[in-house]
Amino acid sequence: MTLGAIELSILLPALAAGLLVTATHVPLGTQVLARGIVFIDLAIAQVAGCGVLLADQLGFDAEGIAVQVAALAAALGGALVLTWTERIWPDVQEAVIGVVFILGATGSVLLLASNVHGSEHLRDLLVGQILWAQPSRLGWAALVYAAVLALWFGAGDRLGRSGFYLLFAVSVTVSVQLVGLYLVFATLIVPPLATRRMTRGRLAIAWGLGALGYALGLLASTAFDLPSGPVIVWVLVALALACYLVSSGGRTARNMASNERS
Repeated sequence: MTLGAIELSILLPALAAGLLVTATHVPLGTQVLARGIVFIDLAIAQVAGCGVLLADQLGFDAEGIAVQVAALAAALGGALVLTWTERIWPDVQEAVIGVVFILGATGSVLLLASNVHGSEHLRDLLVGQILWAQPSRLGWAALVYAAVLALWFGAGDRLGRSGFYLLFAVSVTVSVQLVGLYLVFATLIVPPLATRRMTRGRLAIAWGLGALGYALGLLASTAFDLPSGPVIVWVLVALALACYLVSSGGRTARNMASNERS
């Protein structure tokens, strides 16, 4: 097998993981921005991570069903708590989300305090291991994402507050184990943020921005032998900034032309 073939065998599953995460998180991120709860994914992901680490501490296989159930149960529990707090304390929901995040983060540190490989586990949770995405895991992740998107676009506003938080928890639980917490946050927020002032084709452009960010980021990390997760985050932000500047320039030009005609 040639070097190029080896690289493709690693990069293609990694790109597939990035495209799956992008497909699901961009529409969810648009709603997150609209609700003003930007850090919810960090909070839910940290809580899900606590579930993973707790199952690991109890001796369950890292790839086993017990770990997945623990992560999902923790994320759903966190989502239900945030649903409740948004109903009773809507004016301080972002602050409550911050508290949940810091509890999840410090909980992870406490769970790993006696683990000799604790720093490695924590790094994997944050940065992820996108280059080692397994096709078998991608298959069931794709099924979960397809169900989430079907409910999201099929039910829409009928999902309500609880439905949104539960779908969000399921998506983040799967994604944080595929690509890590940093990429989950970047994919959820950066493309919708860059396209927030667009009125036509916003979702398609945000999807394209996310896909291009993963593709270029993976290529750049391979070319320069750098960690893929952080490189993808930087590439996503650079592309988002360029997209925003281009769209803002076009809008400014149209406004100037309109003012001249009037």
